[in-house]
Amino acid sequence: MTRSALSKPSTSSSSSPTLRGKGLGLVAWLAGIVFFLPIAWMVLTSFHSEEDAATNPPSFAASLTLDGYRDFFGAGGGASPWPALINSTVASLASTLLVLVLALPAAYALSIRPVKKWTDVLFFFLSTKMLPVVAGLLPIYLFAKNTDFLDNIWLLVILYTSMNLPIAVWMMHSFLAEVPVAVIEAAQIDGARLPTVLTRVVAPIALPGIAATALICFIFSWNELLFARVLTGVVAQTAPVFLTGFITSQGLFLAKVCAASLVISLPVLAAGFAAQDKLVQGLSLGAVK
Repeated sequence: MTRSALSKPSTSSSSSPTLRGKGLGLVAWLAGIVFFLPIAWMVLTSFHSEEDAATNPPSFAASLTLDGYRDFFGAGGGASPWPALINSTVASLASTLLVLVLALPAAYALSIRPVKKWTDVLFFFLSTKMLPVVAGLLPIYLFAKNTDFLDNIWLLVILYTSMNLPIAVWMMHSFLAEVPVAVIEAAQIDGARLPTVLTRVVAPIALPGIAATALICFIFSWNELLFARVLTGVVAQTAPVFLTGFITSQGLFLAKVCAASLVISLPVLAAGFAAQDKLVQGLSLGAVK
């Protein structure tokens, strides 16, 4: 065998990774389209009249209208969605801020300055998520009734904080574990106390992980329905509870439901789009060393 034959690269071996990459890319595009189709259908149906939205199969060439959005915002004499949207915003943002304030020092103690049996502590936090939500509904309802906390937005803030805190501590533990200990020790040598270390040293370094944790907690709080449905009435009603009011005994108003679903989903979509770079960095933090 000649030297040129030995040095000649294999065409089949070099083209195989390229074909595999193109195949995986095609599969990813197809999966993305499959997941996007229901959302596109919902958006299109929200601009149809109720008669066109109720046709089976759906009419994609039907005329477009804003009647569904007008009905959602109360133009037809219905209830206004703004109080429910404001309640969801307050409950989600306030609970997310409280979760971050409580989870950051807890994750610091479990990762950078680990306590004894810190793995048992983490598994205890995670085990609290294994209890079915409905199992704790009756005691919480009785507590809220006896303390006059029914239909109170701050009860939802407390509940959402306690529900999201375990998963936030678990996530931020892995993020803070990537913070260099030498940087923290240098700050402590310069006289920085724990609050200063957390806010000026640890938080900026772990900002992508904190942003990812905050976004996930915000989504969980915004989408929560069971507690909000049972523990609220008119004053503290949230957006998901308001959305269920469109399913009545008179029938399903499909165009109005699609319009309401799109409007209620916009805050989560906007938050995810605004923090997508931090979310990707945070979720992939520590994946490659």
